[in-house]
Amino acid sequence: MEHRRLGRSGLKVSSICLGTMTFGESKGFMKGVTSTDDEARRVLDRALDAGVDFLDTANIYSEGRSEELLGEWMGPGTMDQGLSRRHILQACDDSLRRLRTDWIDLYQVHMQDGATDIEETLRALDDLKRAGKVRYVGCSNYTGYRLTESLWVADRRNLSRFESVQLQWSLVERGAEREMIPPCRAFGLGVMVWSPLGRGLLSGKYQKGQKPPAGARLADWKDTFTKYDNDTTWSAVAAAQKVAQELGSTPARVSLAWLLAKPEVSSVIIGARTEKQLDDNLAAAGLALSPAQLEALDKASQPAWGYPYDFIGLRERW
Repeated sequence: MEHRRLGRSGLKVSSICLGTMTFGESKGFMKGVTSTDDEARRVLDRALDAGVDFLDTANIYSEGRSEELLGEWMGPGTMDQGLSRRHILQACDDSLRRLRTDWIDLYQVHMQDGATDIEETLRALDDLKRAGKVRYVGCSNYTGYRLTESLWVADRRNLSRFESVQLQWSLVERGAEREMIPPCRAFGLGVMVWSPLGRGLLSGKYQKGQKPPAGARLADWKDTFTKYDNDTTWSAVAAAQKVAQELGSTPARVSLAWLLAKPEVSSVIIGARTEKQLDDNLAAAGLALSPAQLEALDKASQPAWGYPYDFIGLRERW
């Protein structure tokens, strides 16, 4: 079943819409020509199997029974994702209920949605803030152009702007520096870093020319390991190990400390399966790297930036 965008909105609808005027036993003008409850449910199930998730109803259909049947039957659908107004408002209410709180300090959209107009997303987030349900809003996994456009629309329409960006950044994944970090710096957005240890590659347990150790995450994520199994990655890993030896520390702490030394970084998100891993990562907060060590890590992990940055020079990037 094809799903189409409804005009310019962020709402997506199946190209076939199911009318429900005949659902539920009516005692009014449709008496005698409506479905029983069981028949209505079977029709709904069949329509859903065919990909239909756009339903038309009204409060007068079977004296409200049509709406009741839909309420009993409906579950997750196409609109339970993306950055449409409907999904944002519903998702926030669901999170508040699950978290058992009245507000969220920082509410971030998880990924940009090219099918939804930016203003629709920002206006929904602004309404959540005005309602007191969220304090600040941010975004995650945005491109540089989408972030800048969002900031421009927020300013033009007097809407709450993004105050944070959550993005992937590490010694083995520095792509964010090409397009995301410059606008964060220029417009004063806080940066939250995910996967700061490069999917575990910077933890110290992976070695060049060797298969991932048994039980390690990348032993199962073979495609990810293949993607990062290159000279630039292993140069960065070796540099982190060298600095760790100089400081009597660990590659994981050094890699986290390299990020914490970046002025744009507000917080680094760490994950830990064990208390030992947690303690190791937490110690990075007190680890200071010298300017020479920071420079060595930068050089060892520097990717090929591509045009126009290689053409205009790295200094012009900032």
